[in-house]
Formats: sequence, structure tokens, C-alpha cells
Amino acid sequence: MSNNFVLEAEPRADRGKGASRRLRRTGRVPAIVYGAGKDPVSISLKHNQLVHSLDNEAFYSHILTVKLGQDEEQAILKDLQRHPSKPVIMHMDLQRVSANEEIRVHVPLHFINEEHAPGVKEGGLVSHSQTEIEIACLPKNLPEYVEVDLGALELDASIHLAEISLPDSVEAVELTHGEGHNPAIVSIHMARGAKDADVEEGEAAEGEVAEGGEE
Repeated sequence: MSNNFVLEAEPRADRGKGASRRLRRTGRVPAIVYGAGKDPVSISLKHNQLVHSLDNEAFYSHILTVKLGQDEEQAILKDLQRHPSKPVIMHMDLQRVSANEEIRVHVPLHFINEEHAPGVKEGGLVSHSQTEIEIACLPKNLPEYVEVDLGALELDASIHLAEISLPDSVEAVELTHGEGHNPAIVSIHMARGAKDADVEEGEAAEGEVAEGGEE
């Protein structure tokens, strides 16, 4: 994982909605760091820095460095609250990570070789049922993303979660929930309009054959 995200934090003493509003007016975002057997710590982060970092897909599935004074901690993003109508980050939850403790993180799926899929070459359309999955692993094994290869996917076929190749020591959380938890991730189907056209052509052809037989 080549990216290195460092968040410059400041301690936050005041709490509550009023304190958070005042903080946001200064260009900072209220946040909290918790986990790893330590007490939660209320902090604030630079809004502009967060906006820039959040533009990078890797930020959401990366080990982040939270720098508070001379102290640094490793954490992952667990929750992000945005304003419903404005480009404003309202609050952020960060969970500390320990090298020896497994973490659960949602990582993006990168679909490759779509243009080479037999189903696409036959005119089918790719439909993504999921664009990310939740995985469990140690921090050192956390992938930035997971690739899903569509190079052999046929028309009217799907790739399910259990068929995705995951890195060593990484498991899909949903597959640990027991039988029946193996959703389709991506599929290729003919567009509905194209299917309707094929049906109409077939019916027309059958009608012509029938008419010819009557003659």
C-alpha cells in the first residue's frame, strides 16, 4: 500500500452540537479516536485536508496515521458524516488498530477485463451488484482494493462473492455468516430492450412460418 495518509489533529475539549458548530466555522471537523483498549479521545481535523484526502479512494481502506502533538496512532476510518446538502464533513469516527488484532474494513472492488468478457462481446451489459465488500484481516494484510476478473464471464452468468480471489490471510466477512451468504457481485445480461426485440423477431418469424404452412 503505497499511499501514506497523515492527519494532523488537535485535542477537543468542548463537546455538544453548539461546540461542533463553532468548530466547523473555524474550518475544522470534530472527530473521535477510539478502540485498541484505550479511552476514546475527542479531536478535530482540518476540513480542507480531509476533503482532499477523501478524493482518494485509498483513504477509505487504508491505515491512517493520526498525529496529535508528538504522539502518533494508527487508525482506520469507521464512520463519516456529511452534510445532507452542502459539501461539508460533519463528523468522523476513527478506530485505532493494533498490529496483532484483526480489523474489519470495507474495501472497493476493481472490475478488470470487462471488455474481454465473452458476454460483453455478445452484446451483454455488465451489472455491478456490489462495488465494495467487507473483509477481515490483520492491519499488515489490508489490501487497498480487491480485483474481480470478468475476462471469462459469459452472457447471463454471474460472479459470486466466494469466487473472488482474495489476498492471503484476508477473508470476506459475509462468507463467515453461514450458508446462503454468497451474493452475486457482478453479472452480464442482455439489455431489456434487446431481449424484447429478439422476442418480437422470433414471434414474427414463427408467424411467417405458420402463414407459409397454411398456404
